Amino acid sequence: MALDPRLLAVLACPVDKGPLYYLGDDGGLYNPRLHRRYVVRDGIPVMLPDEAEQVDDAAAAALDARIAAGELTPTFAV
Repeated sequence: MALDPRLLAVLACPVDKGPLYYLGDDGGLYNPRLHRRYVVRDGIPVMLPDEAEQVDDAAAAALDARIAAGELTPTFAV
């Protein structure tokens, strides 16, 4: 179940308030500035900083490359 586009348009990182990148329900929401990922459980994003997962350097580099290639778009424009 994909997240509603209207919800994605307003989601921001609770730590730095910047945009996130939706990776699908299995991938969650990624913050490239902090290399953190917020999971999506049962179609609901878990936006609690304490429950965010740190993304290792290799995975962050792969996600950053997808962002640079335009495969992923931010939740909102800055």
